[in-house]
Amino acid sequence: MQLIKLYQPFFDANNWAHVLTSGQDWMMILTLILMECLLSVDNAVVLAAQTQVLPTKDEQRKSLVYGLWGAYLFRFIVIGIGTYLINFWEIKLLGGLYLLYLVYKYFYDVRHPQEVAQKEKAKNTHKKRHSKIKKHHLSLFWRTVISIESMDIVFSIDSVLAALAMSNNPVVVLVGGMIGILCMRGVAEVIIKLMEIIPELQTMAYVLISIIAAKLLISLPPLNFKVPDAIFAGIVFGTVIITIIFHYIRQNVHGKKMP
Repeated sequence: MQLIKLYQPFFDANNWAHVLTSGQDWMMILTLILMECLLSVDNAVVLAAQTQVLPTKDEQRKSLVYGLWGAYLFRFIVIGIGTYLINFWEIKLLGGLYLLYLVYKYFYDVRHPQEVAQKEKAKNTHKKRHSKIKKHHLSLFWRTVISIESMDIVFSIDSVLAALAMSNNPVVVLVGGMIGILCMRGVAEVIIKLMEIIPELQTMAYVLISIIAAKLLISLPPLNFKVPDAIFAGIVFGTVIITIIFHYIRQNVHGKKMP
């Protein structure tokens, strides 16, 4: 019975009609798509690299298609459970602290690149030793699909948590997440190129995570303050615009200093 209540909003035609015809909900969906694309670029790169082990283009395409449907199914399950759990202030507190940890980890890694490189090297060495010992009972294709699914699960937990902190309507989160996954897979190369042109966008994504964490934490007792969706969406898009302006101003300043 409790399970039916969790997923009832997904099958409520009135809820879907309201979301699809509401300008405010679409503003939040666009915000979620933007966040999904920015936060999942690493995921797209990893998935692309994983498919390269397959011998044919057809198998590479199929593995990504299976991975995409698996990602949608997992996102549907997690959003339903998360929508229920996020109502408990203890879960919100843990979620907010976890998002702040992600921000701390990102900026720490940026400040300590050598330490990160050493850890990555040790991890890769450990994986290589394991792969030599391990016997595989599945074909290379299905091992790749499972690997893609595993990466989707790991990467999507952060995205779902951030999305639930932004909107409490599961349909909004689901639509934003699913379109975001599709866009991320389809335009991954474009986003990567864009981040190469404007590298500040990656840092901006983690600044936005810290803002989302703050939004989640100030909604807890005793403050109980809810930031309106329209204002929050404005903050997100405003941050993107400021980041792009900052990049070009800095580029011009550095360009003028060049002999």
